[in-house]
Amino acid sequence: MPPRLAEIIDEFASAPREVVLEMLLEFADAVPALPAELAGHDGMEQVPECQTAFFLRAQVQPDGVVRAYFDCPPEAPTTRAFAGILAEGLAGAGAAEVLAVPDDLYARMGLDQAISPLRVRGGTAILARLKRQVREQAA
Repeated sequence: MPPRLAEIIDEFASAPREVVLEMLLEFADAVPALPAELAGHDGMEQVPECQTAFFLRAQVQPDGVVRAYFDCPPEAPTTRAFAGILAEGLAGAGAAEVLAVPDDLYARMGLDQAISPLRVRGGTAILARLKRQVREQAA
């Protein structure tokens, strides 16, 4: 697993519940803007398990590094936070590192105790689709 993502998991897992929501809001504000070529979600996959419109795209670069792109409206801060966590935690990670991210990431972070099961389901679907795209490109 990428070291920065492991740090983020530990930070959330050890944080008091009342601080977790504040931490999520910080990550919601940290989602990088989409590059111009992805405007209009061209080439991005929608994640229908999310209650809000959420789009993602993973690109495995020739050097094996994964670039992940996410788009989610600001009106969905919890879902945007998932994107921010993945964007920061996976920055510079290789395909093998991304594929090694545990599927129960959000439970390991303790988010299943802080947010609704529906939101955790959406976050889990985001990770699953991201990993599927990486796996397909790395094959």
